[in-house]
Amino acid sequence: MTDMRRWFWIGGLALLVAFVVLLHPILTPFLVALLLAYMGDPLVDRLERAGLSRTLSVVVVFGLFTLVLMALLLVLVPMLAKQLFRLYELAPQILDWLQHAALPWVQAKFGLADGFWKFDKIKAAISEHMGQAGDIVSIVLSQATASSLALIGWLTNLVLIPVVCFYLLRDWDIMTGKIRGLLPRQREAQIVKLAGECHEVLGAFIRGQLLVMVGLGVIYAAGLMLVGLELGLLIGVIAGLAAIVPYMGFVIGIGSALVAGLFQFGGDLYPMMGIVAVFMIGQALEGMVLTPLLVGDRIGLHPVAVIFAILAGGELFGFTGILLALPVAAVIMVLVRHMHDLYKDSEIYAGAEDPEL
Repeated sequence: MTDMRRWFWIGGLALLVAFVVLLHPILTPFLVALLLAYMGDPLVDRLERAGLSRTLSVVVVFGLFTLVLMALLLVLVPMLAKQLFRLYELAPQILDWLQHAALPWVQAKFGLADGFWKFDKIKAAISEHMGQAGDIVSIVLSQATASSLALIGWLTNLVLIPVVCFYLLRDWDIMTGKIRGLLPRQREAQIVKLAGECHEVLGAFIRGQLLVMVGLGVIYAAGLMLVGLELGLLIGVIAGLAAIVPYMGFVIGIGSALVAGLFQFGGDLYPMMGIVAVFMIGQALEGMVLTPLLVGDRIGLHPVAVIFAILAGGELFGFTGILLALPVAAVIMVLVRHMHDLYKDSEIYAGAEDPEL
């Protein structure tokens, strides 16, 4: 690579970073729209192959997205709000149960010192914050009305997402074709190959793992509600969301469900066995049905890479960084894989033969 080309690529990368740093406050609706368009493009392509026009296919997909969103708003959100309010009501009782029953049992079982958990301070802090929680809605509303520009900006972003998503979906193939036409002719095949591998990695995660999350959330929530756990829906949804990292949803879900079950059922054996059975069945279905069907054998993002990317993106650029984290991690993962292959084929790894021998 000549010095001119090297500085061209370095300058392009610097401009891209500067663009994200300077404009990240307004990038969120565009990135959300881009994510939705990326997820919806395969479905639009299938409808096109079935004989529909591109625009009509996009309208059909938008209608499907709208139905799903309306179902969430009308059914799931009120149920979750009810369970959150119930958790708020039960919190003082749960704290008392932990202080007078659960933690003393742990202390006696493991021979720990008195007051090892400093629970009085924890309880006081939680109670203080919970006392302020009742005013959250009024605080948010007062802040929103006090800053009319912020409210207008929020509503604008909310309206902007579907508009941008519609145009991105409609012109997706045209934009990708034009981007490919701008690639250096000598490097086109190599760049397209790398982009295809990035697409496989990112698609395996976004289109695969996110569907696995939804499936696990439904399984956990339905199972816990059938067992009779009062907060089953809330715990199931949280466990499904935490499944963005494999096994994290299982650990968080079964831990919180067992604590809620001990509090609600008082250690009754059969409901506790039912809770454990729900998560065992969920894990079995994930391993034998959901992951093979939705993700397949494609290599997705490693769980550690997912955690690091999300935390690093959030730390650097806030919510915009979180949205950018996974695509950037997918690109870096593919590049590192190719650098590894180049290193294994290089003289640095194999060692150059001494010409004097």
